[in-house]
Amino acid sequence: MNKRGVLFDLDGVLLDSEGTYTEFWGEIDRRYPTGVPGFCQIIKGCNLHEILTTYFPGAELQRQVEESLNEFQRDMEYRFFDGAMAFVEQLEAADIPCCVVTSSDERKMQALYRQYPDFRAHFAAVVTGDMVVHAKPEPECFLLGAKMLQRDITQCYVLEDSLNGLRAAQASGAHVIALATTLPRHEVEPYAHLVIDSITGFTVEQMLQVS
Repeated sequence: MNKRGVLFDLDGVLLDSEGTYTEFWGEIDRRYPTGVPGFCQIIKGCNLHEILTTYFPGAELQRQVEESLNEFQRDMEYRFFDGAMAFVEQLEAADIPCCVVTSSDERKMQALYRQYPDFRAHFAAVVTGDMVVHAKPEPECFLLGAKMLQRDITQCYVLEDSLNGLRAAQASGAHVIALATTLPRHEVEPYAHLVIDSITGFTVEQMLQVS
């Protein structure tokens, strides 16, 4: 029996969307100044509840920011990295189950499913930010993903791009593969067993060599 499993972050790993989100949160920071240097980079990998309660005090301000995000995600075009779904299909062919582990909420996922109705069928499980108590950089989300795949986390591979996500993956005990799609290689290298510049052309055989 195959004992391996793969846990994918979504934005910056499967979806080429981090630049779009940086623009969105930059605009939010201009409209509702946080006063936090590097705000858009600091929040990468954080779930919405953590962002709202940490940087936007007050229920009314949080409601306005959340409404803006929901509207943005409802209307945005979701684009996959070249080769992303081809790699997922390789894993399916190798009988290695996959799970999406994202800080995004279920509402965003439903918007993605509407654009790509067959996306969900490629994954044995999906973990969203509203399913965990402790967000990245805590490892709870990846431990939950491994449990949903019925795999030991030490037999799982995590593909991540953000520092919070990489710290969570490292703390979980998984084999960590960092994608230098959002941050430069030197920033992600300390948290990963392997760094790749792109998922394009990456193979299951290369993944299985990571330890």
